[in-house]
Amino acid sequence: MVNTRELSNGITVVLEKMPYFRSAALGIWVKVGSSNENEKNNGISHIIEHMLFKGTKTRNAKQIADEMARIGGDINAYTSKECTSFYAVTLDEHLSVAIDILGDMFNNSLFEEKSFQKEKGVIIEEIDMYDDSPEDLVHEMLQMKVWDKHPLGFQISGSKETVRNTTREEVLEFMAKYYVGGNMVISAAGNFEEEEIMEQLERNFGIMPKGNRAEAASAPSYVPTVYVKEKDVEQLHLNMAYESIKSDGEEKYILTVLNSVFGGSINSRLFQEIRENQGLAYTIYSYGSAYSRAGLFHIYGAMNPSQLRPVIDNIFQIIEDIKEKGITEEELSMCKEQIKTELILGEETAKNRMNSNGKAMLFRGYIIPLEEIIEKVNDVTGETVKEFAVKYLNKENVSISLVGNLEGINKEGLLL
Repeated sequence: MVNTRELSNGITVVLEKMPYFRSAALGIWVKVGSSNENEKNNGISHIIEHMLFKGTKTRNAKQIADEMARIGGDINAYTSKECTSFYAVTLDEHLSVAIDILGDMFNNSLFEEKSFQKEKGVIIEEIDMYDDSPEDLVHEMLQMKVWDKHPLGFQISGSKETVRNTTREEVLEFMAKYYVGGNMVISAAGNFEEEEIMEQLERNFGIMPKGNRAEAASAPSYVPTVYVKEKDVEQLHLNMAYESIKSDGEEKYILTVLNSVFGGSINSRLFQEIRENQGLAYTIYSYGSAYSRAGLFHIYGAMNPSQLRPVIDNIFQIIEDIKEKGITEEELSMCKEQIKTELILGEETAKNRMNSNGKAMLFRGYIIPLEEIIEKVNDVTGETVKEFAVKYLNKENVSISLVGNLEGINKEGLLL
């Protein structure tokens, strides 16, 4: 059973007690990410995520890592376009230690200048790592171009220049604005005593400033684009995208079914036709990236550059077949069973329950029960899938990003 509480400073706490577990997971969610930044401070949310692990008034970076290792736990964090999350997973008997460490990080991090400058160097290395990954680059650059100059299109890590120029004072000012009670959610799942954990959370997080909830970024304008970047790698990496739905749209269940049939699994049309039947690519799949104010539907493939034209032609043909004929009853039935299985299996760990509950409360303010989600998936029909494809997957609205060996590639002819 999921129970929602609140700390004295307005932090929402969502608790799901699972007494049959021996583990517990705790996540601290802050509603801030790269979409809350501007061109000058892009990457600052990611810098804060890194710096909270670099030492407090009572623990240095190694002590934070060692204390979690002593209890056999895992502590980590990530920054996205719309939120930053810090989390710990451990045995239920050690949850109080994890709460204490995370509370110390949030309230007592020093942001020492020496550590700050060193960590900026580490982040620049991370940016280089992503630049060396064509699969990441082809996705990031497409989003940057289709949401041109809008914060939702910013890279989460920022650029080398913005990271180098960010000051300690700017980081502290940004954190003071967003790391406040009204802009945070704490999610816990697993085996714990509810009143005991609430006392621990109040002691460790109730002391943070109250503050207000951050406003979501304005909706970006979608600009169809073709982006190409030469890179000395063997394969050519392709990312295609169509403007799609926001994260809270009711059509998300239709998109889930469409994605499963189209390119979300090994029995999907993309995989079976392009890889299995024709052998044109080793990797080919589709996925959605949905945010509060906008969304995209992506198709990714990696192939020999000589296969680009037939891969694109086949993708367009598969889309047109769905728009004209829809999907079969067998496809609909199989994908619904796959989705249902993935949903149920995904909910059977404390970490996954903590994640889904935390995200739901942060972005939606309430949790949709698993049974209701499955019911909504079951309500999707072949006709609604076809209608969705007709509405969103229009060739004149597609964007294409290419990274790799571009010799002989006609950029202007890609959409013909």
